[in-house]
Amino acid sequence: MSGVSTSPAENTTRFSAIKFVFLDRDGVINRKAPDGEYVTSWQDIQILSGAERAIALLNRAGHKVIVVTNQRGIALGRYSEPDLRSIHEELHAHLGNFGAHLDAIYYCPHDNGQCTCRKPGIGMFEQAFRDFPEACPQNSVMIGDSNSDMIAGASAGMKTILITDNPSTGSALVGQPSASGRSLLEVVERYLAC
Repeated sequence: MSGVSTSPAENTTRFSAIKFVFLDRDGVINRKAPDGEYVTSWQDIQILSGAERAIALLNRAGHKVIVVTNQRGIALGRYSEPDLRSIHEELHAHLGNFGAHLDAIYYCPHDNGQCTCRKPGIGMFEQAFRDFPEACPQNSVMIGDSNSDMIAGASAGMKTILITDNPSTGSALVGQPSASGRSLLEVVERYLAC
């Protein structure tokens, strides 16, 4: 895929100013539910291999780790905001067992076209920038597994990293990623854990 450098030194230099790492949840931290299905409880969560270690590495490197996640299932009545809070409380506890933590979780509970917070909108990023005044697009990166993640990050002025099993996927996206990798752990070790 174009835009992904092969030199380790060049890889880390491209992201050396990053202090804030924005992560999508489903497909980056945990396995994404099949199309038309939703993660509705902690029992549905399947943490992806290496995700806990990746977040712990980011924490140890001094990065703030912030989740930004679309949760359309709330608007569709598949689960409630208290259900989502419970999932996130369990996620925090689970990560803590690995010496990892999330600094914040922002979610959009709306359906398509109902708001500006739902990615590819940038409302969740704008809120995070208000809540973390030292954060700005120049010192932030969005890591996600979808076109809407790449568009949202780019629209907010941030670098983006695509998680994909197929590196050629990036060239087909509307929101061209700055880099890509096969897992959160891979991209953290390659670009951000310096």
